[in-house]
Amino acid sequence: MNADLHCHSTASDGLLAPAALVERACARGVTMFALTDHDAIAGLDEARDAAAARGLRFIDGVEISVTWRGTTLHVVGLNIDPANEDLRRGLVSVRGSRVRRARRIAESLESAGIAGSFEGAMARAENPEIVSRTHFARFLVERGHARDVRAVFHHFLVQGKPGYVPHEWAALGDAVAWIRAAGGVGVIAHPGRYKLSRPDVRELIAEFMRCGGAGIEVVTGSHTPEQYAEFAALARELGLLASRGSDFHGPGESKVELGSLPQLPADLQPVWRDW
Repeated sequence: MNADLHCHSTASDGLLAPAALVERACARGVTMFALTDHDAIAGLDEARDAAAARGLRFIDGVEISVTWRGTTLHVVGLNIDPANEDLRRGLVSVRGSRVRRARRIAESLESAGIAGSFEGAMARAENPEIVSRTHFARFLVERGHARDVRAVFHHFLVQGKPGYVPHEWAALGDAVAWIRAAGGVGVIAHPGRYKLSRPDVRELIAEFMRCGGAGIEVVTGSHTPEQYAEFAALARELGLLASRGSDFHGPGESKVELGSLPQLPADLQPVWRDW
């Protein structure tokens, strides 16, 4: 099973339209594919139709922005019903704060001598409700302030750098509740990416499981081979379902291509085991 269960389209901050993303996934040998746009489900219909036309097993998904003890993290919801009203209302509430945050980011960049960033970011966001730091990063690259999007996040938009603003996203329990209400499985996205100590990661996962979360990304684009092993061990110990996803945003921006990750360790229970 070449499953890629974490990807982004132009419905949030990806570079490819949903149908084009599906086409690329098929070309890369993906056999099960989930679109998991940030706080948005607007691309799912297009992606689902494109997958059906190509015989690709498609999983409806979303990635919800969460604040936990002052840290921004993400919870992926997989195999959701996108028509569920609890989920839809929850995502509307999260999206409502994005434009306000964008204005504050632009004010910070303006103070650092970079003008026009709000308009620049909004012009690069196909859905203005989903304007993100990535859209600001693309603006900064095009204006010559960094060589690429990854370099932006060393010099801008992160704590202690121009363009950083603290922000309060959804509560962990709320995000998991919306996913469960929609019949989906909650998965902690790329746990190795967060600036959390090992004890904090365990506390996060314990709270996540108490809320009804059931999965963890073990093999993902931002993890090292050592982190594959670390989170595989946690999945075994705690009985978590294991997920696999590239977190692909587009050609030239993502660390790994669609469908190119190593397989999950064979002894783990994959998140798709009951689908």
